[in-house]
Amino acid sequence: MQKHVLAFDLGASSGRAMLGRLEDGKIVLEELHRFPNDPVQAGGRLHWDILRLLHELKQSLLKAKHRGIKLCSIAIDTWGVDFGLLGGPGNELLGNPVHYRDSQTDGVMERLIGELSAETIFDRSGIQFLTFNTLYQLEAMKKAGSPLLREAKHFLMIPALLRYFLTDEMHNEFSLATTTQMYNPVTGDWDDELLKAVGADRSLFGPVVQPGTPVGRLSESVCAELGIEPVPVIAVAEHDTGSAVAAVPARDRSFAYLSCGTWSLIGTEVSEPVMGAKALELNFTNEGGVYGTYRLLKNIMGLWILQECRREWERAGVKYTFPELVAMASAAEPFACFIDSDDELFLPPGDMPGRIREYCERTGQKAPENEGAFVRAILESLAFKYRYALEQTGQLSGVTYSGLHMVGGGIQNTLLCEWTANAIGKPVWAGPIEGSAIGNMLVQWITNGELSDIWEARRVVGDSFPVDVYEPKDGPQWEEAYVRFLAATGLTG
Repeated sequence: MQKHVLAFDLGASSGRAMLGRLEDGKIVLEELHRFPNDPVQAGGRLHWDILRLLHELKQSLLKAKHRGIKLCSIAIDTWGVDFGLLGGPGNELLGNPVHYRDSQTDGVMERLIGELSAETIFDRSGIQFLTFNTLYQLEAMKKAGSPLLREAKHFLMIPALLRYFLTDEMHNEFSLATTTQMYNPVTGDWDDELLKAVGADRSLFGPVVQPGTPVGRLSESVCAELGIEPVPVIAVAEHDTGSAVAAVPARDRSFAYLSCGTWSLIGTEVSEPVMGAKALELNFTNEGGVYGTYRLLKNIMGLWILQECRREWERAGVKYTFPELVAMASAAEPFACFIDSDDELFLPPGDMPGRIREYCERTGQKAPENEGAFVRAILESLAFKYRYALEQTGQLSGVTYSGLHMVGGGIQNTLLCEWTANAIGKPVWAGPIEGSAIGNMLVQWITNGELSDIWEARRVVGDSFPVDVYEPKDGPQWEEAYVRFLAATGLTG
């Protein structure tokens, strides 16, 4: 019987269970189960439907059982920053986890920076300032007098919470812990001063485990419910970007990557966090990686803006496929207007075309007049923002990169890959698409002894999946347009 690992890879809009096995030195992937991950508005808050996600994980395990698939191990990766609180005599879930796009943190980051200073927070965390970081979620709950904080006994990030439901064991993992802006990379533990500042008791958080740590087996109750064996569960890089970076098929130890999806995360892998004044000024982040590494990167809003435009057009009764939108963008006028995708105007859901019009009016630009023009403005602006962040990555790391590795579902948008190469003036190497799931599997195989280390694992990825190469074109036009992009958005070159 062939042995498989199972990767649960949950994104902000959908989740999937991916099977993987090693065969003749190559990775063989299969999608076992896919399901939506739609947030739920209830009681004035935007929540994750965490019990539905647990149900879908169980359905995946049942599908593997019905097909007679032998699972060697299981692991979970998800988005960052969000969490659940447990309490009561049975360590029950105290309310559905709140979605990071909920409005509870509006204005909270600025207030806490005013109390502590940006320098203090960055020196103790090394993390980019984003309004929805866990630090500000907890501060919002404290200011609102949330009873959940009074009753809570345990704090678990989303993958850890799902693992708890499956194993009855509690372990927060390193790459996810760093996204909270409450983990100190210098001490290698939760930061007591930041926890104290938001009124969070240190006892809630527990020890942090590294990627590659075995964290239990499926519990007796889960095995009895599903009629399956107690499969081992492993903590991988449980932040999906951490897993995606693990799967970058780089041969050079100094490489630049872009994990491209709802969010775009661009940066490089370093052995030590970069914590200086320049990193604070550029608002870069030092998120945990695999096997003692950090991910020096910038979070960029990404394809969320395009996804929200498409949803708005669907609500108006016009449904487009993504290939149709890309074709429309290709035919639209180039460089007609630009947006800074990281403007807070674009963070909440709802009427994204209207938000783009508002941005254009605010910046003295003519707004797009049709769907193709909207899509072109989004994709061109993203490509230029990637160049902007890549150049800043080089400033902080002291490395000049020969090109950019792109991984994740966003690389299926070939126009974005082409325009990114044009914008940065260097080659783009695109692949693999299933970066997060593959990186999840790689750490499982290393833990199980089937791969020796991350560099052998990356070589196997390169041997297993095609990488499309996009060479830069039309350099003078893109260079001139980049100058106009910086002027329109107010970004400094």
